[in-house]
Amino acid sequence: MTEAETSNDATASDFIRDIVRDDIAAGRHTEVVTRFPPEPNGYLHIGHAKSICLNFTIAQEFGGRCHLRFDDTNPTREEQEYIAAIEDDVRWLGFDWGDHVYHASDNFEQLYQWAEHLIETGKAYVDDLSVEEIRDYRGSLTEPGRDSPHRDRPVAENLDLFRRMRAGEYPDGARVLRAKIDMAAGNMNLRDPVLYRILHAAHPRTGSDWCIYPNYDFAHGQCDAIEGITHSLCTLEFADHRPLYDWLLDSLPVPVRPRQYEFSRLNLGHTVLSKRRLTELVSDGRVNGWDDPRMPTLAGLRRRGVPAAAIRDFIGRLAITKSDGVVEMAMLEHCVRELLNVEAPRRMAVLRPLKVVIENYPEGDAEELAAVNNPNDPDAGSRMVPFSRELYIERDDFMEDPPKKFFRLAPGREVRLRYAYFITCHEVIKDAAGEVVELRCSYDPATKGGNAPDGRKVKATLHWVSAAHATAAEVRLYDHLFQREDPGAEGDFLADLNPASLECLVGCQLEPSLADLRPGETVQFERLGYFCADPDTKPEQPVLGRTLGLRDSWAKIKGQGGRG
Repeated sequence: MTEAETSNDATASDFIRDIVRDDIAAGRHTEVVTRFPPEPNGYLHIGHAKSICLNFTIAQEFGGRCHLRFDDTNPTREEQEYIAAIEDDVRWLGFDWGDHVYHASDNFEQLYQWAEHLIETGKAYVDDLSVEEIRDYRGSLTEPGRDSPHRDRPVAENLDLFRRMRAGEYPDGARVLRAKIDMAAGNMNLRDPVLYRILHAAHPRTGSDWCIYPNYDFAHGQCDAIEGITHSLCTLEFADHRPLYDWLLDSLPVPVRPRQYEFSRLNLGHTVLSKRRLTELVSDGRVNGWDDPRMPTLAGLRRRGVPAAAIRDFIGRLAITKSDGVVEMAMLEHCVRELLNVEAPRRMAVLRPLKVVIENYPEGDAEELAAVNNPNDPDAGSRMVPFSRELYIERDDFMEDPPKKFFRLAPGREVRLRYAYFITCHEVIKDAAGEVVELRCSYDPATKGGNAPDGRKVKATLHWVSAAHATAAEVRLYDHLFQREDPGAEGDFLADLNPASLECLVGCQLEPSLADLRPGETVQFERLGYFCADPDTKPEQPVLGRTLGLRDSWAKIKGQGGRG
């Protein structure tokens, strides 16, 4: 199943926006307040972008606000590095939470008091069962659970035990606080879920103040209420948790009553969007960190040169539904190409150089030729590129014994050099191993600018760089991280890793204007694709990574044709 496209304008309608409109019309809310609530235990990925865009744009469209809230209830997995990275990613994506950044840990004392309230009203109890015993007592989808032998402890005993848990008297795992709901409920989440566990671990924000921590299900809805969230938007896996979300809010003296609504998560082909799996890729050294350009993380996409506007455009085309589907990677790539085709300046670079000597060009001479910066943007103007006797062309642009449909350079054949002249190959120089290392050619001075005054035509136009003026660079070619569209569908997802997902080329030759490219700048290498200067770039030592090639398979699928 492929997730459908939908309109990407301010009047777009979906079931969530319809709910918000109805709530405003009915007077249930005077201000719309949403939130994006990441757990700071990893970097954000493209799947999170759907939630970020939905929550922030709905708040914007209806004149409300969106909060950034860190659900930091598990100190053993959370780090300040992740908090900073998440803030950077949300800002980069183009959204601003203003003064409304919050942390679940800000509410630990209030959450604790509400936990005591549940105990006092007979709706929670301290349980001594182990994790394994709790799982066994819970039953299954076809069998009801069994009451814990500690379920009917007196309120006073539960309060005493819970306060002693907070005081640090018990080791990890010795006791938990559970809600008292229904061990025979059809929804497993209502079979006396755990609300608090003992965890003697320092928290990034609260230090050693606490040794008991609330579970996500207990903290989430109550933090929504504290912040005055009106529409709590979650992905579909939280639908089965909504009855517990509602039960807790109905059982506590919360200041407001938020509502939870679920929508389909983003599933993207040729990658994984499980934080657990992404963490495994990083920790096992399968990739070079969270911002590896092959990763689907926002940091990785940014390092690869994917514009934030292209991600917003991509998300805006997705339907907001309650049906899960898989989106083709080609659709995201199409959005990236569509934007870069308009914005990226054109430059010339040779990735696998083959030397060309133009024998009838004067030795020691050079000239400057005008080259268009972007044919889609007349205001981008032009630049001057140097031309000289010795050039580099792509090795793939020459064949000594070409097949019938090979139209590029070959012995005795004439081709056009982009912005320059027609050249003809006369001699092939090989090394001792028989490999072609140099071509001897001639040029026609009358064809300056790439046109012949006698009207003769050539079938190929090649890009090139002047050998005397070129800047040497490292170029990294990225491909899909996984070979399968659905990694792990037949077993271990690591078995589906693409061994050819990264190729590093050294000794690439760039036109001199690229020597000053700053990290994060993206250009189109003519005929090759879009490339972004990597943070590893140093002065006079450019390092670039390929964002995408020029072929647009999604445009072809949609009948729009490719772009160059």
